[in-house]
Amino acid sequence: MTYALKAGGRDDYPVKVGSMLLTMVDPNPGFEKAYNRWYERDHYYTGCMVGPWLFAGSRWVAPRELKDLRWPEDDTVAKPYTAGSYVAIYWVEEGRHAEHFNDWAVPQVQKIYAEGRGFSERRHIHTSLFNRVGVVYRDTDGVPLDLALDARYDAMVAVWLDGKKGRIAADLHAALVPAMQALVDGSSIESVSSWSPCPAESGPRDAPMDLGSPAGGPNRLCQLLFVRGDVRQVLARVRAYTETVSGYADVRLVAPFFATVVGTDKYAEELW
Repeated sequence: MTYALKAGGRDDYPVKVGSMLLTMVDPNPGFEKAYNRWYERDHYYTGCMVGPWLFAGSRWVAPRELKDLRWPEDDTVAKPYTAGSYVAIYWVEEGRHAEHFNDWAVPQVQKIYAEGRGFSERRHIHTSLFNRVGVVYRDTDGVPLDLALDARYDAMVAVWLDGKKGRIAADLHAALVPAMQALVDGSSIESVSSWSPCPAESGPRDAPMDLGSPAGGPNRLCQLLFVRGDVRQVLARVRAYTETVSGYADVRLVAPFFATVVGTDKYAEELW
């Protein structure tokens, strides 16, 4: 492929994210710094980033201040609703899901755990694989979703929804597009992307450890809101959004996170 010299638009390039791994974890109390350093300095790379077709990753953290701003409090994907201090998110190239996860990631995780490079003082709250459904942008030619994990956003809000009356994820996303557009317009939220659990996630998910709450069924939609500036200032807008969509879906969790400060233990002593 030969590109013209003029700059291409947001969707003009071939590398696209097709699926993601999202893992939400709590270190055991007393092991916060040890967990942060193990994950950031070893597992983030050895367990994910060095693998084929996985092309971007990011880490996010919720100190107690942000956990207290979550909703709802009952029947959520986090049990209790304040569980889940760290989130890591990874993009896998479209069409390469099986090559990364089945062919490389599963054997790799088994290998590194056999070598004693796991971390037992932690608990998975909600870890799952998702397929991309769609995305709504604030700007006509802003940051593509494919670049979002490298764009150094200040914060992220994760939203889990279950479509009512069996409404599947793709149909739920389509129905919510006007509400998503209203959410981002004029705000510091640059994009809202929608994801549905991979079908295989409905099976056993306990190897090499318990992976937390179920991935969800075909009506589950996980949405990621990427934010510039203070995430606390957009939560009223996000709450209004979840109230708007209540006719279409049950809200299973809304959880804001700060971006981690790589190479530091910032927030590690503020989790509880």
